Amino acid sequence: MSFFSCCVSQEKINKNSSKRSSKDFNHTKALPSLSNICFKTDNSKRKYIEEELARIGQGNITSQIFSYHELCAATRNFHPDNMIGEGGFGRVYKGRIKSINQDVAVKQLNRNGFQGNREFLVEVLILSLLHHPNLVNLVGYCADGDQRILVYEYMVNGSLEDHLLELPPNRKPLDWRTRMNIAAGAAKGLEYLHEVAKPPVIYRDFKASNILLDENFNPKLSDFGLAKLGPTGDKTHVSTRVMGTYGYCAPEYASTGQLTTKSDVYSFGVVFLEMITGRRVIDQSRPSQEQNLVTWAQPLFKDRGKFTSMADPLLRGNYPRKGLYQALAVAAMCLQEEADTRPMIRDVVTALDVLAKRHVQRTQETGECSEKTNMKRAERTT
Repeated sequence: MSFFSCCVSQEKINKNSSKRSSKDFNHTKALPSLSNICFKTDNSKRKYIEEELARIGQGNITSQIFSYHELCAATRNFHPDNMIGEGGFGRVYKGRIKSINQDVAVKQLNRNGFQGNREFLVEVLILSLLHHPNLVNLVGYCADGDQRILVYEYMVNGSLEDHLLELPPNRKPLDWRTRMNIAAGAAKGLEYLHEVAKPPVIYRDFKASNILLDENFNPKLSDFGLAKLGPTGDKTHVSTRVMGTYGYCAPEYASTGQLTTKSDVYSFGVVFLEMITGRRVIDQSRPSQEQNLVTWAQPLFKDRGKFTSMADPLLRGNYPRKGLYQALAVAAMCLQEEADTRPMIRDVVTALDVLAKRHVQRTQETGECSEKTNMKRAERTT
């Protein structure tokens, strides 16, 4: 497990991908104050939302405001055939908005009072004030009446979960290089939230279904309704009600409600392990000792001879063995029980960049060798 320490470089602390300004997102007490909305009547909620976005965003909210009628037209009245996803906070539909000539993903939040309104506000604020290539782009929103609707850029290849877990027979599994590139990009999204945003943002819901993929399989983090502002000053953590998806939550957060950026690092480790193994974090269809992915993997991390048995069978052995060992080392470090012993996300990004570049270099070298061999064979025949 020495790969992690030897590949970390201080030069990576200020990565080019994270140099975008986040000075406008400097409102430490902004998001918790949104709890006031639960006391509002339906008639005053829309006005309250607009006022809060204007106050906290300080004029920097550039997302468009769409009418409910316009979004009904875009999604054929939210027709079931247009539905492309469903989560705890609502359903997502594919649509096309004629006024901007753009395909979009339209998330209609469940009308369940405070929680739906809070998620709506948090997501509009975060995605309007923070911008990064590995965060999904918020096109706009709708707050007509009791409707709370978010409009995102449409991601052609859906979610990482669609291409990783329980694949249909006609879907080709992701190759090793694509998996490493997706992992690196997703980690860069977290790095931006943790290292660049002021105050830092803790994502709190990092999982395969929240990592969306564009036409080139570049990843973008989505669904920021559970995000929390991280600790500032001399504070080491923020305390909050435990939320998220079972299996992905860091042990210290699940047991105490104490949240830090290292909680996201643990969740990243879980998803990265899913990417390496092709297994769900919780899979009750497997034997009892294998149903929890992390519990199953922990003893195997200590036995180098078992590493190849952890690789996704759908890869059919098409991966660099050294790369597999190093990837498992990164996952194991992220999944440390004690938060203080986990790496910073910037160090994870550095490690994954090294893995991706080594694989590309090896592929190019293999191609060059094959070309030289073919040329020699051709010379012999002539």
